[in-house]
Amino acid sequence: MGYPKQTIRGGVALSALIAIAGCGGTFDSDLRSIGNGFDTSEAVGQPTAAPPLADSRGVISYPNYQVALARRGDTVSDVAARVGVDPVSLAEFNGIRDGLPLRDGEILALPNRVAEPSPATGAIATGPILPAGSLDVNTVAGDAINRAGGQTASAAPVIPGQQTGTEPIRHQVQPGETAFTIARSYNVTPRSLADWNGLGPDLDVRTGQYLLIPVAAEPVAAAPTVAATVAPGQGSVAPSPPSAATPLPPVDATPEPEPAPPSPQMAEDATDASDTGRLLMPVAGSIIRPYESGTNDGIGIAASAGTAVRAADEGTVAALTRDTAQIPIIVLRHADNLLTVYAGVDGIEVEKGDTVGRGETIAAVRDGSPSFLHFEVRDGFDSVDPMPFLN
Repeated sequence: MGYPKQTIRGGVALSALIAIAGCGGTFDSDLRSIGNGFDTSEAVGQPTAAPPLADSRGVISYPNYQVALARRGDTVSDVAARVGVDPVSLAEFNGIRDGLPLRDGEILALPNRVAEPSPATGAIATGPILPAGSLDVNTVAGDAINRAGGQTASAAPVIPGQQTGTEPIRHQVQPGETAFTIARSYNVTPRSLADWNGLGPDLDVRTGQYLLIPVAAEPVAAAPTVAATVAPGQGSVAPSPPSAATPLPPVDATPEPEPAPPSPQMAEDATDASDTGRLLMPVAGSIIRPYESGTNDGIGIAASAGTAVRAADEGTVAALTRDTAQIPIIVLRHADNLLTVYAGVDGIEVEKGDTVGRGETIAAVRDGSPSFLHFEVRDGFDSVDPMPFLN
């Protein structure tokens, strides 16, 4: 049975590995963000706009809700005093205990509306952030009153510097959810979700917490091009970009065509798994799929089904999980914030939390057409080419 297409085109998702690399972080146990099998969630998330500006209190206001941004070292009571709300209500509304230090930029949803941002509070204009071209409800109501009194309605006022934008979806974290699964379901990247909500390096979230879902960036106008002449009825219409609120479609599980036979150059890359590099080659074989950041965040090493897969270095088992095709994945954590990933395996011989030695057998190569091991190296947050570590 061939290795599914989605399991080899990219690399193990940052959404899983950020959690492993972050000390004490919450691991994304389902690894759903291994899109395209190993595609990164950073790659599949659509571009998002920059977070909106807050006033001097930290308040960001939209027509349907308001939030406040904490400052480094703030507690819930500090934020409540600054914006003028009850600290007990603010803590309960956000599922957090008062007295805990908050991160710089951490979002707290306000249980009731406070005074709108204005130049007096350090905002560029008065009122909530509105869609471009829309009017504040007070302006509309004022014009209606004027008309009822026989006065001529004035033209819509133009407010210099008015902050406009799309109101983000406000998501309340449910039990079992992680930042990674939430980002995936809204087609945004974990990085942008963290930027918009002041999440820590481990991207940890708590049940009951409110998160603002980053809004899609405005599309950049393409340079005009001369359209090619086509026969009537043969033209095509580009699809609309996906909404940030629309989950990704099901992953295509069509088996990928067999790779071409190794080229002479690739044959030269064959290894006898000698122990000479920073990391040990996990299996002996030819490199049939080279590293390509963003497309294949690891290497494919040809090996017969049942070949022992060895730990590239001593470390601990950080995760045992499966991709969307239920093919096992092993993640090991090593010294210096280094992670190694082994996919296309079977017969796993270790458990999560186990300590493994360099060269210790951890699994076997899975049967496939062809059979091979997908191997990745992560330097903390980033995928890196495994070859310099193996040579």
